Amino acid sequence: MTFYSWFVFFLAVQIIHFLGTWKLYQAAGRKSWEASIPVYNSIVLMKIIGRPTWWTLLLFIPIINLIMFPVVWVETLRTFGKKSTLDTILGLFTLGFYIYFVNYTQKLEYNKDRKLTPENKAADTVSSLLFAIIVATLVHTYVVQPYTIPTSSLEKSLLIGDFLFVSKLNYGPRVPMTTVALPMVHDSIPLTKTKSYLSWPQLPYLRLPAIQKINRCDIVVFNWPVDTVHYFFEPKGRPGVIKPIDKKSNYVKRCVGIPGDSLSIKDGYVFINGKKLVLPERAKPQYSYAVALDGKTPIDFETIFKELDITDPAGFRTEKRDTLYLGALTEAGAERFKHTPGVTAVIRKVDTGDNNDIFPHINKWNQDNMGPIYIPEAGKTIALTNESLPFYKEIITNYEGNTLELQGSKFLINGKPATTYTFKQNYYWMMGDNRHNSEDSRYWGYVPEDHIVGKPVFIWMSWDTNGKGINKVRWSRVFTTVDGEGQPQSYFKYFLILLAIYFVGDFIWKKRRENKA
Repeated sequence: MTFYSWFVFFLAVQIIHFLGTWKLYQAAGRKSWEASIPVYNSIVLMKIIGRPTWWTLLLFIPIINLIMFPVVWVETLRTFGKKSTLDTILGLFTLGFYIYFVNYTQKLEYNKDRKLTPENKAADTVSSLLFAIIVATLVHTYVVQPYTIPTSSLEKSLLIGDFLFVSKLNYGPRVPMTTVALPMVHDSIPLTKTKSYLSWPQLPYLRLPAIQKINRCDIVVFNWPVDTVHYFFEPKGRPGVIKPIDKKSNYVKRCVGIPGDSLSIKDGYVFINGKKLVLPERAKPQYSYAVALDGKTPIDFETIFKELDITDPAGFRTEKRDTLYLGALTEAGAERFKHTPGVTAVIRKVDTGDNNDIFPHINKWNQDNMGPIYIPEAGKTIALTNESLPFYKEIITNYEGNTLELQGSKFLINGKPATTYTFKQNYYWMMGDNRHNSEDSRYWGYVPEDHIVGKPVFIWMSWDTNGKGINKVRWSRVFTTVDGEGQPQSYFKYFLILLAIYFVGDFIWKKRRENKA
């Protein structure tokens, strides 16, 4: 939906509200016209039902308002004497339209001084639970979101089993585009194959002010641009469900190219504007290697693997066992093998052929050699040619919502001849540090700005599925920051010290109060 469509929808909601409540406003001693003024009518309604004015704000926050509307319906009914369980059920299951029935057919008795606190334990529990859900949803949507690392694409920087806090504030909180969805879940209802949202209505993209811009080498969480899902229940023959932007699967990669950059990959190394990209100290890129052996000297591979923390697949491909193939190894690890007795050569894998799976899917490049590629910047203009079209077709049509046709040798955008195109938003190039085990921009291209979710800032827990007992927890990674100079440092012991100080201080404080009493 466009902003104009939403404006019309907003006005329609105001008319529905006015028609169903104007007599209630009158019964409460207000003017009937007050029910027709957008936003103001909500402020007045909060006063009528005896609730704080700031509740009005919650009615206009996407997802939060889905919880608040039923609360306001029930509160309105109770304010006018409809307190029974049946009244509550009718108010909820008619989506508030039961208020119409009360407004036009019932004798209205305004209970100005009604008791606002719950009258029984069950109601108090429900009230507390709703408040907790609202607060948690606000934090989850606009401040910080938990995230778990599912794959080894950023191995050594972020490990499988790392539990992160992803900050929405750094790059600016994105207002949810999907307006009808279950709070605090992503695309599906847990333990089911059912969507957790309705695809309509959709809000236009809007991002609140950011603390910082996305910089090269930042680790970023984003919605996978080319995501379609195949595990929902769907009619046979459909290729998958096309998700709304903010319900596409969450990916985490390192941003290696920002808007305006010219990016190339040469023998697996990233070059930006002709210069080799320098990664931060914490980044440890990995590549596939072949380790040749003399076949005579015994080698303790188990000890070496443990020392180098090798987690990706490795093994021999022939019965000769003269070459060990490793799916992912750092350059420091490669040096370690080079200095191991019995190793005759350590060769890094470098693709040289053409691969149609590589963006822009024209059998031109491969995962280790590609480019130069221009990364689009908002407001910049490029020439439309047969050569440039494969790079920008998805941007023009899918990401920026235009129609694109080729009429003879001419391009038509939205039915009009065009020789150039001006980008409406910024784009980024995302890659995993595990270069030969990462599905990233090399395969599906640019990441639009409206797909950016946030920045991982903190590892609060790290769980090693291969460990046993207490060793399943990677204690050295608990309470560590994702970014920063030098190697990660755990702040867990400082947290425990502060926690102990708090409990001791609280105990002493209570004892003093008891003694004074």
